Amino acid sequence: MDKILSGKDGEEKACNYLKSKKYKILERNYRCIYGEIDIIAKDNDTLVIIEVKYRKTAKYGKGYEAVTYTKQQKIIRTAEYYINDKHIKMPVRFDVISIDDNEITHIENAFGV
Repeated sequence: MDKILSGKDGEEKACNYLKSKKYKILERNYRCIYGEIDIIAKDNDTLVIIEVKYRKTAKYGKGYEAVTYTKQQKIIRTAEYYINDKHIKMPVRFDVISIDDNEITHIENAFGV
């Protein structure tokens, strides 16, 4: 399976997981000039920006370990653009969902502004 297909599979699993937790999925693969956000969802009255990392094996470490400071800053800039563009006025949280060998780890409030 190529990298794009496995990433899409991971995002689909993450969305199903989030829906089971009663999150409302607002956007998938949101793109702008600053980057991409895998999933944008609502958890009660909080906007949740979610980075999904999918690994078939632990050969290269856990997926969440790939969300570096530089990647976080890119996600934050992209989220700020989205929030301003959509005129959103609610609390925002940044989560990471790591799917490693089909085991889901959801890190709420993984990083912030």
